Amino acid sequence: MTESIATDLEKLDERFALVGGDERVERIYQGCRWAEGPVYVPAGRYLVWSDIPNDRMLRWDELTGTVAPFRSPAGYTNGHTLDAQGRLISCEQGTRRVTRTEHDGSITTIAGRWQGKRLNSPNDVVVRSDGSIWFTDPSYGITSDYEGHRAESEIGADQVYRVDPVTGEVRVVAGDFERPNGLAFSLDERLLYVVDTRRRHLRVFDVRDDGTLSGGEVLAECTAGSFDGIRLDDTGRIWAATHDGVHCFASDGTLIGRLRLPEKTSNLVFGGLKRNWLFMTASTSVYAIMLNVRGARPAYAPATGG
Repeated sequence: MTESIATDLEKLDERFALVGGDERVERIYQGCRWAEGPVYVPAGRYLVWSDIPNDRMLRWDELTGTVAPFRSPAGYTNGHTLDAQGRLISCEQGTRRVTRTEHDGSITTIAGRWQGKRLNSPNDVVVRSDGSIWFTDPSYGITSDYEGHRAESEIGADQVYRVDPVTGEVRVVAGDFERPNGLAFSLDERLLYVVDTRRRHLRVFDVRDDGTLSGGEVLAECTAGSFDGIRLDDTGRIWAATHDGVHCFASDGTLIGRLRLPEKTSNLVFGGLKRNWLFMTASTSVYAIMLNVRGARPAYAPATGG
């Protein structure tokens, strides 16, 4: 049963002035221990997310509003996305790997090791239009048994990786992080935004033609705890999960708007037929609001049309 919560799209800059939407946020589910990694599946019109400590994934049906188990156990999954074929790409903290769920339901390992060493606990993932898969690998899933399995890091560093779409090679693209977390490409894919949750800031990198990165300057600092997951809308604004809800940034890093939630927010995704629903995972709950802006076109969307 959904619950409506009064909210306010707080304008801090004129560049947020045209952003509007519902006057109330809907809580579409409550009952998680730590909700994370929402992904919207347009082919089925449903939302999937992780409940990490309970080692399960849940599924909300847009047409009926019902919630049901999607996968359990789930390898303590965290972040998810879809590839160009609409297949689910998942970060499994418990198995310390990135996987792909095939159309027949079987699971393929995309990345589990780097230079022969096991990954820490993959956290969040994005797919570029060339088919390459990029993911962050902090150590949250191995520091305790709460979100995975306690273990020592074999790599000894928390890094950002790229999986080559042809060879499957797993390569470090950025290694100077304390806790790399949410990541997203700019609309033209020439920039990569990456959160460092421990340092409470968002960095921006230039993406070269060969898939390597340069730069890495701090673009924005978090003013409410720490950043977690991030997404872009179709104008290039950056929407970031924070401890008090969602913060919206212009492409130059200016905080231009805020949406407050009653729980600590972990991640978000745009979805719905027009990509104008904003779904947000926050502590025990999942929230949704319909906006008058659309999310950036994902890798699996067609090149023409909406």
